[in-house]
Amino acid sequence: MSRLFEEIDYQETPIGPISLRRRKLLQLGVEVYEIILGDEHLMSSLFTASEIALSKLGLEKIDGDHLDIVVGGLGLGYTASAVLEDDRVASLQVVELLQPVVDWHAAGYLPLDPPLGADPRCEIICDDFFALAESDTGFDAKSPGRKYDGIFIDIDHTPDWLLDERSGNFYSEAGLNKLAAHLKPGGVMGLWSDAVEDKEFTERLMAVFSQSWAEPVTFDNPLQNKPFTQTVYLARA
Repeated sequence: MSRLFEEIDYQETPIGPISLRRRKLLQLGVEVYEIILGDEHLMSSLFTASEIALSKLGLEKIDGDHLDIVVGGLGLGYTASAVLEDDRVASLQVVELLQPVVDWHAAGYLPLDPPLGADPRCEIICDDFFALAESDTGFDAKSPGRKYDGIFIDIDHTPDWLLDERSGNFYSEAGLNKLAAHLKPGGVMGLWSDAVEDKEFTERLMAVFSQSWAEPVTFDNPLQNKPFTQTVYLARA
């Protein structure tokens, strides 16, 4: 019989202790993987609908083939995996701040099948997404100034509920302008949020991008037996 609870790994990081856990939920008969940062519950494999929708909704709005995509935030890998399901994607760079999360994927500790490392289009970079977004050189050290068809971000809980001060002024008009400079004309930015739409943030996007809107993603929460709504913000350069 598998154990009901296992802490697969625990590491100290510059922004606090992080752990990867696996639990058996007897009431649902499922095994759940969780990432915990300090007291923050970062991600659970039980709730992945909006992380997947971040990629699906963003890619639906991008025309053409041979797409170059960046994902900010690796987590359990569901956003990146959904990007790779699109055959039009030629390259994917995933930027993750925390080395232990990168190591967990490399070691095969996570339930993705196939793992991200099995796809030659995917490169996982351990770096500060927000610092790279603010820089002029961008996300590809081998090709400074490279531009992308899509940049999808799943790092903070919401634009004003941050995991760490490193987010800086990314969600300000000035920060969003910096990000937009890394998109090709017509490219799409997508942002995950663990809350319903913040109208003020949508208006901020409208000041920077040619189009912006919010997509609600509602799914069933089996632990509370009721629906829950999160948001994917989208904007076109």
